[in-house]
Amino acid sequence: MPELPEVETVRRGLAPAMEGAAIARAQVNRPDLRWPLPPDMAARLTGRTVLALRRRSKYILADLDSGETLLVHLGMSGRMTVSGDPLGVFHHDHPAPAKHDHVVLDMENGARITFNDPRRFGAMDLIATAQTDAHPLLQKLGPEPLGNGFDETYLADALAGRNTPIKSALLDQRIVAGLGNIYVCEALFRARISPRRRARNIGRRRAAALVPVIRDVLRDAIAAGGSSLRDFRQAHGELGYFQHRFDVYDREGELCRTDGCDARVKRIVQSGRSSFYCPSCQR
Repeated sequence: MPELPEVETVRRGLAPAMEGAAIARAQVNRPDLRWPLPPDMAARLTGRTVLALRRRSKYILADLDSGETLLVHLGMSGRMTVSGDPLGVFHHDHPAPAKHDHVVLDMENGARITFNDPRRFGAMDLIATAQTDAHPLLQKLGPEPLGNGFDETYLADALAGRNTPIKSALLDQRIVAGLGNIYVCEALFRARISPRRRARNIGRRRAAALVPVIRDVLRDAIAAGGSSLRDFRQAHGELGYFQHRFDVYDREGELCRTDGCDARVKRIVQSGRSSFYCPSCQR
């Protein structure tokens, strides 16, 4: 499932074609994705101008001049791609309609935004912009890891007393929003913290030091266009490249990349998820 860097990469790719532009025609080709689509979705989108395109955790939010916000979750295989961009950013003609093109937005500027999702694990909803934070998918989310609310004091306090492994704690969206399996593995490696270590035993100093590491990993991944492992594509259809820079994720049995370390990356399963780490470097 796309994590924060992938969703942010898609948002940035869509913004030039969508922000400040009106939706000339919205086409909704089925009644549901993971859940039922909102009633009269095509009519509620058609003619509306996108005032801003933002991200909350792993969700894209398009604020409309109607006072509503289109919430988009890509799910396991969802893609939002741009074609026919009049700004000349993408250089893609409109492709022929595909089987799994479930929602298509033709913008007045000539761009087309297509939501394609073969597995239909994605989701869309229309909600009052003023009530965005109260939406069931958003209301319990923790602070954004790249925002001011996620600082050294906050994380140290959030981890204190928690008996869960640090890996599980960082995946808890109520503690920090948007982190997923890939980037938690990478951040813990850079911070030299074992995913097995209990959150309560990290200590305030190491917890504080973890904050800038998490931010650096996310910024590096965003700069690389995210990670493409199976289905993820950027808004212009290209692959992300951060997977070529993984230190531990999906590298089981390979040598640690730390200079002078001859240990090999291990994989363990925690709460049904694979954790990759160096048993020598991470304590």
